Amino acid sequence: MTFSLIARCEVTGAFGVVVSSSSTAVAARCAFTRSRVGAVATQNITDPRIGPRALDLLEAGLPARVVMQRIIETTEHIDYRQVAIVDAQGGTAAFSGPNTLGTYATAEGKNCVSAGNLLADANVVAAMVSAFELRAAGSGSFGKRLIRALQGGLAAGGEAGAVHSAGLLIQADVSWPVADLRVDYAEDPIGDLTALWELWKPDMNSYVTRALDPSQAPSYGVPGDP
Repeated sequence: MTFSLIARCEVTGAFGVVVSSSSTAVAARCAFTRSRVGAVATQNITDPRIGPRALDLLEAGLPARVVMQRIIETTEHIDYRQVAIVDAQGGTAAFSGPNTLGTYATAEGKNCVSAGNLLADANVVAAMVSAFELRAAGSGSFGKRLIRALQGGLAAGGEAGAVHSAGLLIQADVSWPVADLRVDYAEDPIGDLTALWELWKPDMNSYVTRALDPSQAPSYGVPGDP
């Protein structure tokens, strides 16, 4: 009931997660990032505790594949979980427990990994990786590439049923996400998320500047803000 892609930007070192599901508010439970450390998606019958635990292990210096093995060895009910990890060097790892729901698959690419369950077609995750990698040469921002990966998964069949929520999470050099966009329930969540990204993108860096140095921040363009 979920398909996702997590990735590292080879230019900036930022991390990102895009995810969609028939479940409500999927991004609130499944997407985790940490600046200069990595990104994790934990899904299927989701255990959100896996995300922070995996990031702690990455921060301790372990590569994605070693972290995944630690998670598999130490997590209760791991047979019900699906997990994807990308580390600070772009290394990836993916796991699907034998009790993962429906048609499920994972696919690893350059600086990215995709995972899905209850899929309409097992090729959905490979389509997401291909959509992300085809834009690696610079035809758009990191956020746009993530969105197009999500669109590519949907075009390849997406989930077996209708999706109702979607999310985009991007972590750059600051300690908070520079983009944390969610459509928690809608008839066209990926379309709505795409529109939301287009609204957020022009102001994303300005909000970082406002946090770090308000004296250099651009005007909001509202009365009272010169």
